[in-house]
Amino acid sequence: MLCATPYAEFGARLGDTPLVAGVDEAGRGPLAGPVVAAAVVLCKPAPSGINDSKKLSARARAEAEQRIRARCAWGIGVVDVEDIDRLNIFGATMLAMSLAVERLCDVLGGAQVTTLIDGNLTPEGRCEQWRWPARAIVGGDGKEACIGAASILAKEYRDRLMVEAAQEHPHYGWERNKGYGSAEHMAALRVHGPTPLHRRSFAPVAQLEMSL
Repeated sequence: MLCATPYAEFGARLGDTPLVAGVDEAGRGPLAGPVVAAAVVLCKPAPSGINDSKKLSARARAEAEQRIRARCAWGIGVVDVEDIDRLNIFGATMLAMSLAVERLCDVLGGAQVTTLIDGNLTPEGRCEQWRWPARAIVGGDGKEACIGAASILAKEYRDRLMVEAAQEHPHYGWERNKGYGSAEHMAALRVHGPTPLHRRSFAPVAQLEMSL
């Protein structure tokens, strides 16, 4: 979950550039699975092919992920279903972002970073673990390359988790819908009920569970 690039090598690629980390999440809306956040400090020159992950094809996103992971400094934060249900999805997302930046800073040897967050709110004052300067940017994953890189890492990491989970819970089509409430997923929920990976604090799951 941490970048393998040694800090000395990575720092040489940055020169005197201040460390600015882009932060984004994947998985706020699904009915099942964790929420995942990524934090990325881009190297110089930045890897090619970076954009908002939603605007990239699956192949382009996978290729960009490999370049980012190989050349940049990054951290991943994962918050599981139990904490999503305990905190609510907003609180869980703020925690995932905090964990991602914390792990990024571990990679950077404790170097100070400032963060750019996709969206209109930051974890500052909303999560006890958060301790970095932060600025929210609406649509930031398409405006700032470091946030776009974070969006790619977060989505690719979470997608792999859901494909793996689909092997244990094959009825719900998670390898295709990644836990979102597709028609296939909802039909399977009505027949088979929720799994331990379903978010019981989400209304569609809670309502179906009550009706079974």
